[in-house]
Amino acid sequence: MALFSASGSKIFIGAVKVPGSADFVAADFTAEDWTEIDEVESVGSFGDTSELITSNVLSKGRTRKAKGVKNAGTMEVTMNADYGDEGQLALRAAAAARDSYAFKVEFPDKPAVGASPKNSVRFFTALVMSASDQMDEANAIIKLTSTLEINSNVVVVHASAT
Repeated sequence: MALFSASGSKIFIGAVKVPGSADFVAADFTAEDWTEIDEVESVGSFGDTSELITSNVLSKGRTRKAKGVKNAGTMEVTMNADYGDEGQLALRAAAAARDSYAFKVEFPDKPAVGASPKNSVRFFTALVMSASDQMDEANAIIKLTSTLEINSNVVVVHASAT
């Protein structure tokens, strides 16, 4: 497997998308009208982690473990504040709402050859919990930081040559 840099990755916000009773699949996101969130510096980590369930068994003197429900995590997005960027404006509006929104993260990993090479993507829904201005020292760029509570499974679509 070839290595690839995070440089060139993009994050997009879509419309309100309510998680259903079943996990999402890639086709559930094909009709989205995506708006890129520009000036993104970092998105952190995301993806399912199972809760740990334990039971201390008296007769064995041992803790038994099982996997419980899955949580796709919290994504901390940091970007250079741009008050004219449509994606950042959509993110701020989503922070004021109570709904889950569709998100897409695109990696810069498409194959060098193929009929129509495509990057891999990750789709999910999230509650936008915050969109806060961050001002540090005098010689720092003003940032917009946003906390996304992922509210669905993360759909993985691998890079392809077609």
